[in-house]
Amino acid sequence: MTDTPKKSATARRPDCVTEVRRGNTVLVVSGYFKQDTTATAADKMMKVLEAESAAGHKPIYNL
Repeated sequence: MTDTPKKSATARRPDCVTEVRRGNTVLVVSGYFKQDTTATAADKMMKVLEAESAAGHKPIYNL
């Protein structure tokens, strides 16, 4: 089996970073967004909400 060369991508900083602490463990999640997109986060969330509404999903509220 031969090794395939990895593509050298220009390193860029993540668009968002989230840290979650659970006891002695820290989870770090880095997110990257498509650079040439025209849709905003609000546009994408609206699409998700419209799809859930069309599928008949009801939110669960714990009081």
